[in-house]
Amino acid sequence: MTEVKRSADRTRGVILAAARERFAADGYERATIRAIAADAAIDPAMVMRYFGNKEKLFAAAAEFDLRLPDLSRLPREEVGAALTNHFLDRWEDDESLKALLRASVTNEAAAARMRQLFADQLGPAIMSLSTARPGTAASGDHAVSSASAATRAGLVATQALGFALCRYVLALPPVAALTREEAVAWLGPTITRYLTGDVSG
Repeated sequence: MTEVKRSADRTRGVILAAARERFAADGYERATIRAIAADAAIDPAMVMRYFGNKEKLFAAAAEFDLRLPDLSRLPREEVGAALTNHFLDRWEDDESLKALLRASVTNEAAAARMRQLFADQLGPAIMSLSTARPGTAASGDHAVSSASAATRAGLVATQALGFALCRYVLALPPVAALTREEAVAWLGPTITRYLTGDVSG
């Protein structure tokens, strides 16, 4: 690695560290490129040079732990409701996660980060269903296989992301007006089917 490359990597790392702290402290909307540059002790033009704009910087800096529940310990019929409740908590409690969702609609870097986020965290959580203890979500004939885990994760993401987009970004009236209980009642059974249903036929 050349000295120029090492210097570029160090600068990029300093910017990302400053951005993570600033986004965490101020939120996406109030954080500015100028403030992030000041925290990193560099010229704002350097931030733009490395990342282009605030959306792309946010997508690069975004590090989220979805803190998914251990689905393998839940009764089969409860996994969808549990995951729906969990996602509702995450969307409602984390403005930065909603900011990433908003950015992902128009920004490819943000969209890629959102895809990575769900693939890296949701996929392994679903795979855990294949080793669940008897009587729980993975018991019976349809334990999750590695072959279907990625598809199941993708389908769960269609519900989690699609619902969040309509409720929190587009504010689609019928969806935004749903109570927590109604949202869980609508989404839970579908997510349960995606997680545990038979796909052999």
